[in-house]
Amino acid sequence: MDALKPTSAPDLTRVHVVCAEPSVANHFLAELRDVDVQRDSLRFRRNLQRLGEIMAYRISSQLSYTTKTVRTPLGQSSSMHLHDFPVLATVLRAGLPFHQGFLNYFDQSPSAFAAAYRIEGTSQVQVQVDYLTAPSLDERVLILADPMLASGKSLVQTYRAMLRFGTPRQVHIAAVIASPEGVAYVTREIPEATLWVAAIDEGLNEQAYIVPGLGDAGDLSYGSKL
Repeated sequence: MDALKPTSAPDLTRVHVVCAEPSVANHFLAELRDVDVQRDSLRFRRNLQRLGEIMAYRISSQLSYTTKTVRTPLGQSSSMHLHDFPVLATVLRAGLPFHQGFLNYFDQSPSAFAAAYRIEGTSQVQVQVDYLTAPSLDERVLILADPMLASGKSLVQTYRAMLRFGTPRQVHIAAVIASPEGVAYVTREIPEATLWVAAIDEGLNEQAYIVPGLGDAGDLSYGSKL
């Protein structure tokens, strides 16, 4: 586990903690953590989706807009339109409800998907990426969303694999719960990215799971796996 400990404090200048201030996002996050509420997988998925929507709104303030004139029933109005919709990427399977929240707001966005999983039974955290599909990322805004940012290795490996589809002009990484170790690793390994999280927890345990965290987001969303 020593390899996962940050050598320096995370670069918080590029990290936005959404639940640092009072908002309804804190309520959704509390329900995600609550073992009693977690018994309702539909509600768990919906809360992930809601936080995805909130983060999509927050990230939208960092995007480029053009001014267009639209015709109303009574006249004309000058309005701001997104210059282009971001590419939305996520890691299967836990990321699907979170991804849907972003897609609800960026409803014209193309999507990218990766299947990445942790190799169990090894002394250090190892991640395998088995499947990857994406549109062209050249000069696009990329939002890579995954509910749990633990060691950060799966996100970094997924991002690097996606670069075969082109180099984005802007990168945002979104997670619901992060560890300080994961934040430090991602900000160090992907310096071009801005990181958005609902909360940063205490740290990782010996199995590299976030404490206090919320458990396995994939199992809580879709049922236990073998």
